[in-house]
Amino acid sequence: MADQKKSKHREDENIIENKELSIWEALLPVLVLVAMLAYNVFVFGDDALSGSNQFILLLGGAVAAIVGFFNNVSYKQMMAEVAENVKSTTGALLILLMVGALSGTWLISGIIPSMIYYGLQILNPTIFLAACVVICAIISIATGSSWTTSATVGIALIGIGDALGISLGMTAGAVLSGAYFGDKLSPLSDTTNLAPAMAGGELFSHIKYMTITTIPTIIVTLIVFIILGFTIDTSGTADTATILADIEKSFNISGWLFLVPLAVIFLIVKKAPPLLALLIGTLLGGVFALIFQPGVVATIGGGESLNFVSGYKGILNAITVKTSVASDNAALSDLFSAKGMSGMLGTIWLIVCAMVFGGIMDGIGALSRITKSLLSKAKSTFGLFASTVGSCLALNVTASDQYLAIVVPGKMFAKAYEDRGLAPENLSRTLEDSGTVTSVLIPWNTCGAYHSGVLGVSVFDYMFFAIFNWLSPIMTLIFAGLGIKIKQLVTSDAE
Repeated sequence: MADQKKSKHREDENIIENKELSIWEALLPVLVLVAMLAYNVFVFGDDALSGSNQFILLLGGAVAAIVGFFNNVSYKQMMAEVAENVKSTTGALLILLMVGALSGTWLISGIIPSMIYYGLQILNPTIFLAACVVICAIISIATGSSWTTSATVGIALIGIGDALGISLGMTAGAVLSGAYFGDKLSPLSDTTNLAPAMAGGELFSHIKYMTITTIPTIIVTLIVFIILGFTIDTSGTADTATILADIEKSFNISGWLFLVPLAVIFLIVKKAPPLLALLIGTLLGGVFALIFQPGVVATIGGGESLNFVSGYKGILNAITVKTSVASDNAALSDLFSAKGMSGMLGTIWLIVCAMVFGGIMDGIGALSRITKSLLSKAKSTFGLFASTVGSCLALNVTASDQYLAIVVPGKMFAKAYEDRGLAPENLSRTLEDSGTVTSVLIPWNTCGAYHSGVLGVSVFDYMFFAIFNWLSPIMTLIFAGLGIKIKQLVTSDAE
């Protein structure tokens, strides 16, 4: 999703086993971590992600390290796994920084305000949430990346939804539902390639088999959002004309500004590295800001008129630090602000701390032990599917990384599916249904931290409305329990 090299690294990674470690010892750091995080969120609320949760993750890692010391695991081995985990997130961390930079130049250039301006005229509250799902699904299928979808069109849709008076949690849930639907089915997505590689299947057979559970899930999701659209009480409709006028007061609105996001989407469709595409999008945003919003750039740069110094300072401020554009409309004040690269540092801090915990858990053999315990409970075909789902969910919580939630169960369960006479598509589909899409529901997971930081909406606010994401593992268990489309190894019996 974020980086093809990352998935390649994870695919080749060895899963560490520790036969001396009991299941209760493996679970102890997880139970302690969950208890500490729950209390911390109770005390701090949404502010927990500002730093206290990060320290709790380090404390969880310390508990895991103590368990490791009692089971003859060396400090060197644990730190080696932490180093590998942190190294694997390098691409994601750089993308986060660039997303912060892009949001800054896209604000002062008028790109995001223009999206909001035109979006308010097209997307009324009744169809808005369902339209978010469809738009993000199309973009994500084309780009193969829910991360890029969230960082581009997702940011704009959040702004439009806010202006329409729709809950940010609802909008973010709709954005992520569509983004992960597209990411899951796109042959350009690294998780879509990684899952069949782990299960021993073939890419397009995997995608075709995934539609069996994915299409019903997205249909249910759309129905729910359509119903919500008819029932939600919004305040934006009556004030649309005023908001449109206030946007025009602050920015020069032009359809030409859409050339920048179209250029970014074009680059990603052409398989340009996401980091490069976002960098180009950031620079183009800066150029368009100088052309279309010279007064805004000068003000942010601390000057009365645009010259080289005020232009340079204005663009660099937008890229690096929090900036805001004044508006007489209080409802637009929050929309007309961006945090720049510095606004992503909290999310980066969270990801690094999560990787410390996940690395130590892997280093002491706890991840392997938990997965094997789940596998031992699988006495039936449904039990095998349920164990796979449980393993993926557990790893998203404990390892804080969706790639590990695909790689570890994929390696551990592949032989079990083969022994049961089940085609590898069963495993690869289940890995995606429960590993890929649920990662965004965990606040300390790299995906949860990323999307929450990019969209500016806490995981707890959008979790319930990310319907596609939490419904997917339920749907795969329903199909397994009813024995629907369980593909056998013998080709003639398939489907």
